[in-house]
Amino acid sequence: MEKQRALLIINPISGTRSKDGLESLVSAAFAKKGIDIEIYKTKGADDANLKAKEAVENGFKFVVTAGGDGTVNETANALAGSDCILGILPYGSGNGFARSLGIPQDTLEALKIIENGHHITADRGIANNKPFYCTFGIGFDAVVSEKFATMKKRGRITYIRSAFREYLNYQSQSYALLINGKVVTEKALLIAVCNAPQYGNNAYIGPKAKLSDGLLDITVVHSDNPFSTIMMGMDLMTGMLDKNSSIESFQVPSVTIARTNEGPVHLDGEPLLMGKRIDIRCQEKVLKVFAPEKEKIFRPFISPLRAMLDDMRYDVMDKFRQIDKRMNGK
Repeated sequence: MEKQRALLIINPISGTRSKDGLESLVSAAFAKKGIDIEIYKTKGADDANLKAKEAVENGFKFVVTAGGDGTVNETANALAGSDCILGILPYGSGNGFARSLGIPQDTLEALKIIENGHHITADRGIANNKPFYCTFGIGFDAVVSEKFATMKKRGRITYIRSAFREYLNYQSQSYALLINGKVVTEKALLIAVCNAPQYGNNAYIGPKAKLSDGLLDITVVHSDNPFSTIMMGMDLMTGMLDKNSSIESFQVPSVTIARTNEGPVHLDGEPLLMGKRIDIRCQEKVLKVFAPEKEKIFRPFISPLRAMLDDMRYDVMDKFRQIDKRMNGK
């Protein structure tokens, strides 16, 4: 019987966590399962996509990414529609897709998800023929993503600083949304179209969004004053954003967004330019991806608090492992 083969794609520059020892860790885990693994480190844009396409063509059973949402997006685009299953080891700044799936941020615990073998088939969004798996954004968050992409230093604090600086000068824009055959005109700080409930870093922009329901959750964010923006920020982190009076929400299979001028948007946090009209639709059940066998029910306040405590626990565990490595000269 032919051995199963897997590919590990590592993005060396993603996130802020060290990837020292990752290759041997993953290799040992797959060897126990009798799976041959090939390891590849990306060197530039779209590199993960090209390598993952090769894996599909060569009959690989799994492709595992060690990177952020950008690496996941590239890899997923190559795997979509195939029988090759995506595994995720979260090593990005936000890890929105992994978090939305319930994949732990700790490498060893995330690896167990892959080893257990349970997978789901997730939807994806398509915006002017460009795919996304977490969120599409237009407006303020797209401008912040564009600025953040040029910064040398990554991480949550850098993103928050960038967002604060942009907010001081940003003006809400006018949009027309075609939803269920009706045109809705909005002046908005931003519009997020969500396949998954969060941006990343436990920021729940579409708390009711589901990865496999055939629908996109649209969140229109209005901003009247700095106080209302602060309140929205709190609701974003507690999973209560859809209850905020400055928010409008829709669940639809497709939407068209029109604006006055072309400009930046983001797909899973990766910025690019798009025109005045953007057609967005949900493409149902196209990506096989490893996920926990038992789906966690999202509960406002409780789920974000649990996620925050888990992140703290994983950080402590990682620091102890690094200390142990140094003490043992590894």
